[in-house]
Amino acid sequence: MPHTAVTKRASPAPPAAPVERPADALAWIEARAGHAAALRGAASGELLQKLRLDEDCVIAAQLTVLPADAETEAAVLEAFGPEITNLFSGVHRMATMQGLSKSSAAPTTHALAAEQAQQTEALRKMLLAMVDDVRVVLIKLAERLVSLRSAALSTEARRNDSAQAEAREVMDVFAPLANRLGVWQIKWELEDLSLRLLEPAQYHSISRFLDETRIEREAYIDTTKAVLRDALERAGITGEISGRSKHIYSIYDKLKRKRCAIEELYDIRALRVIVPEMKDCYATLGIVHSMFQPVPGEFDDYIAKPKANNYRSLHTSVIGPHNRALEVQIRTQDMHQSSEFGVAAHWNYKEGGQAARDASFAAKIASLRQVLSWGKEVSSPGELLAGFKSSLFEETIFVLTPQGKIIDLPKDSTPIDFAYAVHSGLGHRCRGAKVDGMMVPLTTPLKNGQRVDIITVKEGGPSRDWLNPDNGYLHSSRSRGKVRQWFNALDSQETLSHGRAVVEKDLQRHGQTALSLDKLAQEAGFKSTDDLFGAVGRAELNTRELDLSIRKAAGLLEATPDPQAREVHTSRSKAKSGSGGILVVGVDKLMTGLAKCCKPVPPDPIVGFVTRLKGITIHRHDCSNVIRMMAQEPGRIITADWGEAAQNEVFSVQIEVIASDRQGLLRDISDVLAREKINVTAVNTLSRDFMAKMKFTAEVRSIDQLRGALVQVTQVKGVQSARRN
Repeated sequence: MPHTAVTKRASPAPPAAPVERPADALAWIEARAGHAAALRGAASGELLQKLRLDEDCVIAAQLTVLPADAETEAAVLEAFGPEITNLFSGVHRMATMQGLSKSSAAPTTHALAAEQAQQTEALRKMLLAMVDDVRVVLIKLAERLVSLRSAALSTEARRNDSAQAEAREVMDVFAPLANRLGVWQIKWELEDLSLRLLEPAQYHSISRFLDETRIEREAYIDTTKAVLRDALERAGITGEISGRSKHIYSIYDKLKRKRCAIEELYDIRALRVIVPEMKDCYATLGIVHSMFQPVPGEFDDYIAKPKANNYRSLHTSVIGPHNRALEVQIRTQDMHQSSEFGVAAHWNYKEGGQAARDASFAAKIASLRQVLSWGKEVSSPGELLAGFKSSLFEETIFVLTPQGKIIDLPKDSTPIDFAYAVHSGLGHRCRGAKVDGMMVPLTTPLKNGQRVDIITVKEGGPSRDWLNPDNGYLHSSRSRGKVRQWFNALDSQETLSHGRAVVEKDLQRHGQTALSLDKLAQEAGFKSTDDLFGAVGRAELNTRELDLSIRKAAGLLEATPDPQAREVHTSRSKAKSGSGGILVVGVDKLMTGLAKCCKPVPPDPIVGFVTRLKGITIHRHDCSNVIRMMAQEPGRIITADWGEAAQNEVFSVQIEVIASDRQGLLRDISDVLAREKINVTAVNTLSRDFMAKMKFTAEVRSIDQLRGALVQVTQVKGVQSARRN
């Protein structure tokens, strides 16, 4: 019988001709590993036969009792072909992840418990992500169940630490997987046997209380189902009735959660009735209550008032035949579909909603459960399952830290992405990486199950090259955000340093080096000194305002004003318009000119400085040169106003633009200035580490025109800031 090779995984080359399988796989196993191994293999195969899985899956389950070495894998390939070999190898690959969920002690704090729960959830996802064929998971579940059966029957094994560790891992990882996949036959037995090994006293206490075998309880359910079905048929209601007797671990778990006595549980035996329409739900409820005595206080109408996850159903508890408590759930087919495969899925609720935070994962699990459910109704379910490769995590991978912690990352993430996912500081200082003990480039895409060790430096930060997508260093948007934050913080620190230097220089000029910086910040209207330094470094607080704040903080404004200073304010002369539209400022008919250091533009506040040879030079009021001249030669400062400029009068200004460098950036900014009818007379650009710093000399008619242009420039792609110098 020919088999199709699985190309997603490296494996020995398949033989050219179809493989002639041994007539009896169990006899082949017995010849290689002994009679006991063949018996364990037969038990695993029988479990999957009951699930109606295909022959390849059953044979692979029988073979899992063999060791996972190269010689055995080659023998399996020669005897059974590549399809069964891939299933066999996949099960043993899952075994490499065993032990990651073990903990030496119970968590002592809520934070530790949350972290452990998160890691356990990540391990469940990782086990699913590592397999190419979902049948591998089912085989692994059967293998674990056979192992637990053996341990539970052995008195010596029940006292063995390794058997208890295995039971704990089954409870944490494999039983929830069986629950999610809807493999109830395996799920309940995994939980009961694990409880028997971990908590034997509680297990036997519950077992004694039930005082009947599971077969007897199931027979009781079947009898009650028949009675209720007859009653519904007489009422003309078509209903699908299913039942279950609560298994021992489920009772144990409910007793822990509700902190009640076992006598207070009314759902040890339960029936579920699925009817066509909502009105049939309430009609069925009436029939149930007419047949059996309701238990007071044990009725919930989740149809009229659904749960937060939109779960809808009627729940009632009654005293059924032979005076035994019985729970009855009543719902429509749509309600049932939602509870089993939708956001209200029972497995999610039972696990505390841990996986509900990932809506995509929950949806894919629901899809997989539907495939498994369909597999029970088709003639060859194995083909259906074999075609359903593990697409649960097409966009996610799971890798390990050196300590065994599981980190989930976007597909194709690199070692730097991994480092940032562990800790931002580790990412900043990353300089190399080992994957499964081998040095690899930092651009290497990681794969499921790999163990990553980051090599760091003691000090340092990321490279701007990491932000270039063409270099392939980063795949995760979260990592790129962390790198950008680092460089933004670096720029912020440089701004603070510059602002501090300006403040300290001004304090020295005023002779106020002993002045409290906190007092100065408060006087300037800032909560902290860092806020003050930042505002000065970004030029949000100009030199004049800083000087004023220093003088106020030092108490200098309360002193008698300088006579020359009074003269400055009294020698004001109003500006006029000169002939030909020429701007006239200061004293009438005196030669004037605009300063090149600050390039004033109407309506900037301005003052005039009387030069020795060139008349009056007009400066912006906050120009650093004017501030210095006010202190040195206050008598040469005069006030001034703008006159009425000629219609086509223009003024020269300097614009500074900081942006992420890219092709076409200068063209786009120039286009914006041209649209705003601003003439650019000179451009100076400097690019470094993918950042561009541009200085434009431009001609504008007014400050309003300039402000409008700066707003438009900041909207150009990549521009981080645009301001007037």
